[in-house]
Amino acid sequence: MLTLAWPLLLLLLPLPLIFRKKQQTQQRGGHLILPGASLPSQVAATEKNLATKKRYWIVWCLLVLACARPLWVGEAIELPSKGRDLMLSVDLSGSMQIEDMVLDGKVVDRFSLIQHVISDFIERRKGDRIGLILFADHAYLQSPLTQDRRTVAQYLKEAQIGLVGKQTAIGEAIALAVKRFDKVEQSNRVLILLTDGSNNAGAISPEQATQIAAKRGITIYTIGVGADVMERRTLFGKERVNPSMDLDESQLQEIAKTTGGQYFRARNTEELEQIYQVIDTLEPVTRDQLSYHPQSELFYWPLGLALLASIFISLSQVSLFRRKTIKTDANTNTYTNANRMKGGR
Repeated sequence: MLTLAWPLLLLLLPLPLIFRKKQQTQQRGGHLILPGASLPSQVAATEKNLATKKRYWIVWCLLVLACARPLWVGEAIELPSKGRDLMLSVDLSGSMQIEDMVLDGKVVDRFSLIQHVISDFIERRKGDRIGLILFADHAYLQSPLTQDRRTVAQYLKEAQIGLVGKQTAIGEAIALAVKRFDKVEQSNRVLILLTDGSNNAGAISPEQATQIAAKRGITIYTIGVGADVMERRTLFGKERVNPSMDLDESQLQEIAKTTGGQYFRARNTEELEQIYQVIDTLEPVTRDQLSYHPQSELFYWPLGLALLASIFISLSQVSLFRRKTIKTDANTNTYTNANRMKGGR
């Protein structure tokens, strides 16, 4: 969008006209003007004078426009704002490949569903710094806390089940999040931990890690993933089984309670999406998002045109002066030669 930084300066545009009218009034005072009495030479001179004044008027307008500072204002760009430090800890153990979830009418494994839902959740967390921890036999930092939400979502998309083992180290996942939070300034620290099993690996227990997290002021929301009932085929037909037998809900509930968070159960797509909507409500995104409009200075365009116009006018005046000088010299020479011829007679 084109705008002016100081538009009031445009009020200076008619200034030369005001001085011109005053000057004409002073020059006409005491003189008798007879319409139609001007000589052709005077008319031509007047027309040239008007053309020159128009050129100077254009230069004046360009200079005033340059002083008004024309700007090109771009689209609004959001500035990073201080929100929450939110860490996602995602289970990549072997049980996450159990296909007991439905996404868009298709049966998918648990991790595929988590990837889909968490990506939407990450996109909504504008203003927050988000990090990603993947855990199985051990916990690994996949992405530090960052406001680059697209990169975090891409890392989650590229993760593979079994990438860091087959077991479940919940305690290490919490401890690693605590360690990363200790490296940043005080803020609203939130950990969302997703798992479908119980702690059976790692060098630190979930209870120990949870106590440390509570002392550091970290709120943990735990999510137990997996369906309660699943049909599978056997030699004797179909049977109904519980694919979430290994899920330790009591442990996840205790982790959430100790840190002031909540435990959620995600048995299907709808429940998992509702969980993240609830978390959005419990941990709302910062609303005082700041933005700015990038500006590009354009004053040099009218200023450059004014300079070029001034040069053109100057060259025109020099050319006109030379023509007058040549014409005067020619007239003088003609007059001199005529006098000599008369004297010679």
